[in-house]
Amino acid sequence: MSDVAAIEQLVKDYKALKQEIHQVIVGQDEVVDQVLISIFSRGHCLLVGVPGLAKTLLVNTIAQTLGLSFNRVQFTPDLMPSDIIGSEILDESRQFKFIKGPLFSNIILADEINRTPPKTQSALLEAMQERRVTAAGQTYTLPHPFFVLATQNPIEQEGTYPLPEAQLDRFMFNIWVDYPSYLEELAIVRSTTSDVQIKLNQIVSGEQISEYQELIRRIPVADNVLEYAVKLVGKTRKDSDLAPQITKDFISWGAGPRASQYLIVGAKCHAALRGKFSPDIEDVKAVAAPILRHRIVRNYRAEAEGYTTDKIIEKLL
Repeated sequence: MSDVAAIEQLVKDYKALKQEIHQVIVGQDEVVDQVLISIFSRGHCLLVGVPGLAKTLLVNTIAQTLGLSFNRVQFTPDLMPSDIIGSEILDESRQFKFIKGPLFSNIILADEINRTPPKTQSALLEAMQERRVTAAGQTYTLPHPFFVLATQNPIEQEGTYPLPEAQLDRFMFNIWVDYPSYLEELAIVRSTTSDVQIKLNQIVSGEQISEYQELIRRIPVADNVLEYAVKLVGKTRKDSDLAPQITKDFISWGAGPRASQYLIVGAKCHAALRGKFSPDIEDVKAVAAPILRHRIVRNYRAEAEGYTTDKIIEKLL
C-alpha cells in the first residue's frame, strides 16, 4: 500500500474509532482527539482533571476499540516498583523465575499517578522512554505498541507526590479534562442510569497501529514548519534571543528539545488524521498547548497576576 492510500485508510479508521468511542464517551471531543494523536505518534499521555470526569472510562474504552491488552494500576502510597514491574520467585524446582507485572501490556492506565512515592513513579521512567524494564539484572522488552496513559487529580494536595519535571517531560501530552456542558451532562446521566449495555467493536489491531506510527514518521515536513516549531519552543526560554517580554516576565524555565520533537511529530499526526500529506503551521499550533503545558515553569509573578500556563502559551502563539 502506498503512503497516500495508507493516509486515506488512517483517516477512515480514525473516524470509525471516534464514532465507536463516542458510543460510551459523551462529548470530550478534543480530549479523545489528543489521546488518539498521542497513540498514533507513539507518545504517552497525562490526563488531568477532577474526579468523576470519566478519565478512566475513556482509557478503558479506547483500549477496547484498539484491540490491545490493557491493565489498570491504581497508584497508592504503598505501591512498590515490583508491584508494577514484576518480581522473581523461587519455583517448585528451586529455580528463580521472573513473574511479569501489569506493566507488560500494550496500554497501561496509571490511575492517580501522583499518589505514589517517587521510587515507584521512577519505575515507569525506563519503561516509558526505552519500552523495556530491568529486574534482577535482566532486561525485558515490553509489548509493542506500548503506551502509558496516566491520570492525575489537580485539586488534591494531601497524600500526593507531585511528578518531577524529568517524569513529566516523558509525557507527550498533558491533557486537561474539563467539566461537560449542560447538554452533555444530561446525555451522560440518561445513558448511565439505564440498563443498556454497549458492546464495543475493535476497529484497528496492534499491528495496524504500529504501521500507522511508522507512516506518521515518514510524512515530510517543510523547513518553514520545522523552523516555526523550534522558534516557538525557543520563545519559552527566558535567556533565549527569541524570548518575548511575556516570557522574561512570567517564565522561570522553558521547554526542552523534546518539546520541539513532539511538536513536529504531533503536527504530522494532526495533519494525517485530517487527510493532509504534510503538516503546516496551523497543525503545529493545534498541538502546541498540550505539549508545552507541562514543560513551562511559571514564576511567582505569573501566579500573582493570574497568568496561567495556557494563557502564556496563547500569547506565544
